[in-house]
Amino acid sequence: MQSAHAQQDSSRNISADSLTKKYQESPYSYSPPKFLRDTLKAEIKPVREKKFWRAGTEWFLAQAFPASFNRFITRDPYSYISFKNFLDHQRFSAWDWDDNQFTTNQIDHPFHGQIYFNAFRSNGYNFYQSTLATLAGSYIWETAGETQHPSINDLVNTSFGGVLLGEMMHRVSRNILARSRHGHNRIGNEIVATMVNPVSGLNRLLDGKWGKKIDDYYEADSSIISAEVNAGIRRFDAKDGDFLNKGKNAFYGRLRFVYSNGEHNYKRPFDQFSVNLELGNGDSTFINAVNVHALLYGAKFFKSKRGDHYGTLNAHYNFYNNDAFFYGAQSLNYTWLSEFKYKKGNRLNLSVGAGAIVLGAVPDPYLLYGASRNYNYGSGASYRFKGELMLLNRFLLTADYNGAIVYTISGTDSYYVLHGLEVQGSLRLYKRWSINLSSGYFNLQGHFKANQYPDFNREYPYGSLSIGYNIFF
Repeated sequence: MQSAHAQQDSSRNISADSLTKKYQESPYSYSPPKFLRDTLKAEIKPVREKKFWRAGTEWFLAQAFPASFNRFITRDPYSYISFKNFLDHQRFSAWDWDDNQFTTNQIDHPFHGQIYFNAFRSNGYNFYQSTLATLAGSYIWETAGETQHPSINDLVNTSFGGVLLGEMMHRVSRNILARSRHGHNRIGNEIVATMVNPVSGLNRLLDGKWGKKIDDYYEADSSIISAEVNAGIRRFDAKDGDFLNKGKNAFYGRLRFVYSNGEHNYKRPFDQFSVNLELGNGDSTFINAVNVHALLYGAKFFKSKRGDHYGTLNAHYNFYNNDAFFYGAQSLNYTWLSEFKYKKGNRLNLSVGAGAIVLGAVPDPYLLYGASRNYNYGSGASYRFKGELMLLNRFLLTADYNGAIVYTISGTDSYYVLHGLEVQGSLRLYKRWSINLSSGYFNLQGHFKANQYPDFNREYPYGSLSIGYNIFF
């Protein structure tokens, strides 16, 4: 009789031989077999050694390197720090809002935060412990890394964004390394995993494991990532709101992927998440959108004759930057999800959610805060609806609406309303190849209290045609 571990290895061998073929036959409606969805009844939970001193050293270097660069290379006047400076910043009244550029606060700070996170996550610590390390790293930098007032928005962006980005990088790099369980393409997988998560790659190198046989922690990984890459043309208009008659044509690219670690794991953070990245050569932008939706906790409420119904708490990161406006926000939403199936190859997924925007950044044409900040910070509410209809494993129709209302906390007294809607049809032509036609509309309305500041209404309608290629790993 096989041992439990041997049976688990046998399950993985079956999946390696058959899953890719099944996905190629039906990439849109692919559902992994139950032994993968449930990661086996006796789930493997390998124990990782916690390396506190190395984690702490990497966490400290994430502070020391930028502080040293600012002090000795660029000679930034804010880099002449002292212990008295640190003590002064322990007062609540010392905290303020900074004047950094939009992309610095919404992109660079989350990336810095993921270094704090993965310093501990890749050294044996769990999600919650690494989250505390990220919050501590952001707090220490704000109060001790510079002489200027500690920044409220930086603390939120570095901590919230750093945890989202860090755990995604950790999960995806683990999935990539798990593909070496049979000894295939070890070096190639190590290179790609290190590009995704450099901190983890560094630690594997220090442990002498880089390019070697993976250990139980990676071998036990049963996660699945399905992705689609689109390339084509987009027609848009950011001035008159008429992209058909007055629009411009531009290159369009999109990467979307969905990570799943099994249906039974909806009570664990980040066992389900999705990412959307859009690129386009507009008049003034290239990265047009980054959207991250991550499961924090969920519960299956009931099962009907043809469907399953869930309630989930989700963390969201949204970044839009088109020729009409820019917008960035982090939010927490509660979502109701219903999944229906009818015969083979037909399904309908519906979800609706609402929640709180922790912090949002929205443009203000009347503001110049400090040296370079031309946007307000605020909090408010976000809401989302999404529907997916699959027919015959070949045609997928998707409608996705994102909305928000943001009330200004720092900046000109105002509030904003955001609407974002996209409808897309995808037809699978041959195996992994598809043709996609989509149309969308973004609208940002700014409402200002003072009469000398007129309200604004910025529109960005568009349509796109692209070829898609589905990837499964």
